[in-house]
Amino acid sequence: MQTTEPRKKHRRDRYDGWYLSGLDSLHVMMPYMFGPRTKNEAVMSEVVDLTEVDKFLAKKNADNPDFKYTWFHFITAALAKAVLLRPKMNYFIAGHRYYERKKIQIAFVVKRQFNDGAEEAEAKFELDREGPSPVDQVHDYVRGYVQKVRVEDKTEGITNTLNVVQKLPRPIFRLLAKVLNWLEYHGWYPKGLAKDDPSYSSIFVTNLGSIKMNADYHHLFDWGTNSFFVVISEKKLRPFFNEDGTYEMRNTIKLGMTIDERIADGYYFAKTLKLLRHMFAHPELLDEPAATPIDID
Repeated sequence: MQTTEPRKKHRRDRYDGWYLSGLDSLHVMMPYMFGPRTKNEAVMSEVVDLTEVDKFLAKKNADNPDFKYTWFHFITAALAKAVLLRPKMNYFIAGHRYYERKKIQIAFVVKRQFNDGAEEAEAKFELDREGPSPVDQVHDYVRGYVQKVRVEDKTEGITNTLNVVQKLPRPIFRLLAKVLNWLEYHGWYPKGLAKDDPSYSSIFVTNLGSIKMNADYHHLFDWGTNSFFVVISEKKLRPFFNEDGTYEMRNTIKLGMTIDERIADGYYFAKTLKLLRHMFAHPELLDEPAATPIDID
């Protein structure tokens, strides 16, 4: 699976990211001057029309597959495609340095059962840049993961690791956390721990709509390297007004987005939103191979 375009190695590269050199002086200084990631949150929200997406999903589900395509699959695929086409959305800051993540990974949480006592498991989808349709990639990954977690009662490595670590005495736990933070700062955080940790992902998605909740915001974490958090609210009807003053009710989803503002400027974020809107209006674009370009200019 290809991770990113081949490039000349730099001595400051990490195993999960390419070091970004040649930045302007302001960006070089920002990690030192403006504090950690949680002090640099840019918050946006976008109401997206699901009319065309609903038609697209109806076609995908016309043959009654055993595991149906959903709007969550589509949204996740659209976000992954946006990161592929807008590479600065995959930047992160670690150890006061800028990096471009080598992989495109979307993390989310799977509830084993919908009850108060049910456990959660962390999932991390990785887009194959040279692979087939992003929607099909997400659908197939989620189907396999749900089978493993809910039916076979298996969990990913990070969940199993945390189940062991949480039993340590507090002094040892605190010391371990300090050591891990020190390793992360220098780019030496263990690959085995980062592999399944959702805080080491391009985008962390929380699907609050699946539990009938709405929210516009979720904070970022200073732990890990994630620079982009997306909250999906409940699907609902909203009015769309025509020029003559009449309106029609359409199915919509509200996306709340929190981004580390240091990774790009406002214009770059705005154009990324424009790309997302375009994909929701033309969902068939996500049925093309992942590497297929999309022109929005």
